[in-house]
Amino acid sequence: MVLGLKVSCRDTHFADKAMTSIFLKSCTGLLACALGLGVIGTQFDVDHGVAVATAQAQGINEDTNVRVYQQASPAVVAIDAGDSTGSGSIITPEGLVLTNAHVVGGASQVTVRLADGREFSGRVIGYADENLDLAAVQIDGGDSKFPVVPLANSTAQVGQQAFAIGNPFGLQGTFTVGIVSRIDSERGLIQTDAAINPGNSGGPLLNRNGELIGVNTSIFTTGERAGNIGIGFAIATPQVRPFITAVQNGTATTTASRQRQATQAPSPVIIDGSTIQARLDSNSNVLPDNSYFNAHTFEGRAGQRISITMTSNQVDSYLLLYGPNQEYLGENDDSSNSQNARLDVTLPTNGTYFIFANSYGASEQGQYELNVNSLNNTSDYSDANGYLVNQSGVLNAQDDRLTDNSFYDEYSFSAQQGQDVTITLTSQDFDAYLLLIDNQGNKIAENDDISQNNSNASIRISLPYTGDYRVIVNAYDQTGQGQYQMSVR
Repeated sequence: MVLGLKVSCRDTHFADKAMTSIFLKSCTGLLACALGLGVIGTQFDVDHGVAVATAQAQGINEDTNVRVYQQASPAVVAIDAGDSTGSGSIITPEGLVLTNAHVVGGASQVTVRLADGREFSGRVIGYADENLDLAAVQIDGGDSKFPVVPLANSTAQVGQQAFAIGNPFGLQGTFTVGIVSRIDSERGLIQTDAAINPGNSGGPLLNRNGELIGVNTSIFTTGERAGNIGIGFAIATPQVRPFITAVQNGTATTTASRQRQATQAPSPVIIDGSTIQARLDSNSNVLPDNSYFNAHTFEGRAGQRISITMTSNQVDSYLLLYGPNQEYLGENDDSSNSQNARLDVTLPTNGTYFIFANSYGASEQGQYELNVNSLNNTSDYSDANGYLVNQSGVLNAQDDRLTDNSFYDEYSFSAQQGQDVTITLTSQDFDAYLLLIDNQGNKIAENDDISQNNSNASIRISLPYTGDYRVIVNAYDQTGQGQYQMSVR
């Protein structure tokens, strides 16, 4: 098989996309197999020019990291509230500190330690409402003028660099780097893979300009003393600004809204095993919108199609699923207009998957049941709504790349010969591109734009055989990143 290169003409776009997907699944790195080169994303020893370009890119990233840290770290503080510690950002020269409500708990006075070693007493002067994990501390610094972390004027974008500074495990000034993995606009949350550990709570999530794009507030861990596994959340700056205004106007509440968060280890679930019965309450983990969640894990394999259901008559069920590489794989609130939740997914890889069993509203408490069942039997090809796949996802820098350097996700489904299906990919963030290939890696169909004025993609086809199929979710060019919805029906 000869490897082609994608050219600008959209008529030839698929040839390389399909071949790339085939090679990526059949060997360790497409170019390593086809041309004897290194894996995509590593430095290629093709010629001196490529090596120099790679080194230059690394140098630019290092320069950015150093600049962001030097600019922001003087204004990132450690906060000691007695029975809890955390981090915070000084946001005014007069010493107004932004942090999490759960960091200060019910304390009225805290100790604030700056990066240069100076310590001050601080007064807790305001809390956001119970659905927003924010608090404000005023440093009692006399006539001192303090360094500040400016708030970003632009909203965060999926795929952009993200930097965290904080006080994890008491190690003040710790700096970690990642990207914005996902944005939950409904809840005002940013998900990041920049390492956020216990003690980072309340500290800043920064952009490449050293500006605050979010307040780090919670992580998913595997136990009380465990660290980050790549799933962290921050409250986005647009959610933060009204609270700061209320504090400065003197209208913010002074009543504590949060206590120290629980950290509950995940419990295992077996596919096609017994029903898990559990409870959401104050012993559960807490998301920044003050909703409780429990974490559950299961072992899955690539191409396996499963259905996750969460049922309760006491809470409005909400499901989120993350993969072995901490990739967001989908969520569901209400299934069939009920308060129960159902998520049907084709698993992209082998490994341990993480389920967040959550409630839609803040502080909801009650019992629920959780099931994870296989849908790989012929009789279970589609769900009650006729979907073979109905999947939310995100294209970002964590995903694999095709030869044109564009990101892609892959999903599998099983169907019968002659079955008519419609595959749809929609996104407001990128120019959608769909590929359908068979289980031997041969092209079956492709689509770029539904119409001249619609950059979403759709494939309608009568399937040629009974068995497994593969869908490649892709952007038309290498700049395409963001959220999408893909369905096979």
